[in-house]
Amino acid sequence: MCAVRLLLLFLLCSHFVSLCHGACSEVDSDTEAVAGKGFKLGCISCKMRPEVEASATVNWYFKAKGEAEFAHIYNYDEEGPHIVDERFEERVDWNGSKRSQDIQDASIYLFNVTFNDSGTYSCHFHRLLTYEFYENQTVVSKLVHLKVVAKATRGTASIVSEVMMYVSIIGLQAWLYIEMVYCFRKISAAGEEAIRESANAEYLAIASEGKDNCAGVQVA
Repeated sequence: MCAVRLLLLFLLCSHFVSLCHGACSEVDSDTEAVAGKGFKLGCISCKMRPEVEASATVNWYFKAKGEAEFAHIYNYDEEGPHIVDERFEERVDWNGSKRSQDIQDASIYLFNVTFNDSGTYSCHFHRLLTYEFYENQTVVSKLVHLKVVAKATRGTASIVSEVMMYVSIIGLQAWLYIEMVYCFRKISAAGEEAIRESANAEYLAIASEGKDNCAGVQVA
């Protein structure tokens, strides 16, 4: 039973390590930027099967408040980044997957945010999945509704989310510690019991051998 618990602990720790190192996790972008500051527009689309080879290109579109249609503002492909809309010239930098055509993080960084940057942003993944006998083209799109403010404000949801994250981490660490102590004590107790049984068996063997010797002497 204790071995099963230790195995579960190992698998759980491995899962959390994988989340922190290299594994893809779809996290929503922040939606509030401060005028005059920089801001990361997040856009992540994870593959359902990480082992499948893939390549992707990304396009970003922007619709300002009051406008009816999206305008193409940014493109990223195998040749690198391209700013399409002059409103964002020298103000946008790639902040997504690097050194790989298998793009899963298409985030961009917006410098010197202005109130005119408020609106809806849309990022589109054009992904080519390469299987053994065929290829499959998919398109994934995500929206970010950006609000530009004069001064940073922190919403209640953000505070609660951060607090819950730290509570979860502390709770997990406490549970892992309790389980390890429990298993250590159980293993130690089992070891001591095995030593006592071994000592008793050895004592009985010596006593039995002594009786046999005495019986042999009486017969003689």
